[in-house]
Amino acid sequence: MAENLENPAPPTDLIPTVVADNVDIVYRVNGTGAGRGSATAALNRILRREKTERASGVRKVHAVKKVSFVAYRGEAIGLIGTNGSGKSTLLKAVAGLLPVESGAIYTDGQPSLLGVNAALMGDLTGERNVYLGGLAMGMSREQIKERYQEIVDFSGINEKGDFITLPMRTYSSGMGARLRFSIAAAKDHDVLLIDEALATGDRSFQRRSEARIRELRKHAGTVFLVSHNNKSIRDTCDRVLWLERGELRMDGPTEDVLKEYEAFTGDKTTKPKPKPKVAV
Repeated sequence: MAENLENPAPPTDLIPTVVADNVDIVYRVNGTGAGRGSATAALNRILRREKTERASGVRKVHAVKKVSFVAYRGEAIGLIGTNGSGKSTLLKAVAGLLPVESGAIYTDGQPSLLGVNAALMGDLTGERNVYLGGLAMGMSREQIKERYQEIVDFSGINEKGDFITLPMRTYSSGMGARLRFSIAAAKDHDVLLIDEALATGDRSFQRRSEARIRELRKHAGTVFLVSHNNKSIRDTCDRVLWLERGELRMDGPTEDVLKEYEAFTGDKTTKPKPKPKVAV
């Protein structure tokens, strides 16, 4: 049987890379706002959380509720759900950037989170940020130098001018997101977590990104993609987790889950068009 290059078959060796076991994630919102922006005050609130909650009536937001799943090497998994459903929160927890209230998340290898707000330095040029981002991912200067032009070409930000030599604060949000993805995609990852980055470019960039994700999967990586663009999910992922109000509503093959999700949201614009019948 010929291999489907657009959507490779699910892995057969079933080596787990991420295990979420009955995960709860809770945000605490201090109604007084005291100490906002102060790292010391934030640390004190963590250390005295119980006392603070009793004294100031801290409001709890239960963002993720009893979510369990297992991800395997070679999978590309889409995370879908309406706004505020907990997708980005879950991604940050998998990356180790948010603590879980209860349950546990286990990972094999180092997860790398890529989002449209991934931190690079706005006052530095795109060129300097390529080196900064590469070093942050553990690449050597020699490796970055070898891949530098490939990164710039992949991002497409120089197609209408020499923008790579300008400070990143002068970039549009789409240009910045494309450069961030290009930097992250220059390295193979154990687990790559992508938050909406593919929604910021034109179709040409999206095709390059989708092809790169397939390459990452071939190198035994696992990719998670959060997106509101169902077509990107269809083109990239073979499995989908549907979160709604913090709960895992469905986990299964992409088309099965998207069919239910689109019925739930009433979204009929991103369903694949039927192929024309050919007379035999």
